[in-house]
Amino acid sequence: MGSKEEFEVYAEKAKTLPETTTNENKLILYGLYKQATVGPVNTSRPGMFNPRDRAKWDAWKAVEGKSQEEAMNDYITKVKQLLEEAAAASA
Repeated sequence: MGSKEEFEVYAEKAKTLPETTTNENKLILYGLYKQATVGPVNTSRPGMFNPRDRAKWDAWKAVEGKSQEEAMNDYITKVKQLLEEAAAASA
């Protein structure tokens, strides 16, 4: 399966995703990244006047039950999928 080194490679590749990547996919990646690197949510939910941070917090909370290794593997899989979709769209 994935390793920490592979995870770090894909974390860098995620930065190259096109602007057209949906916010939903960006939030999925954010939640998996935080779960993989920090673990379960360790902050309180931002208030309703901060919708961007609230959405990011919710995405992290949504993957709370995953182990850090499982989150790393899911993150790698999601980045691969998005990169393949981006390549297909530009072909």
